[in-house]
Amino acid sequence: MGAGAVAGIGLSLASTRVAAPLLYGLEPNDPVTFAATFAGLFVIALLAGYLPALRASRVDPMTALRTD
Repeated sequence: MGAGAVAGIGLSLASTRVAAPLLYGLEPNDPVTFAATFAGLFVIALLAGYLPALRASRVDPMTALRTD
């Protein structure tokens, strides 16, 4: 998640020059927008890892091994 965030922030800061004419009412390098986007994606990434792990932790290991 961290490597993707660093790469994404770098690319988004570089691409704001191209997208600046399309942004109405926002600064091209608006820190609040960057922070909100990062926070939202961070929560989604946590849920994407946590929910399957929670489900897998509820299965008996011997039952899982016998079915495979």
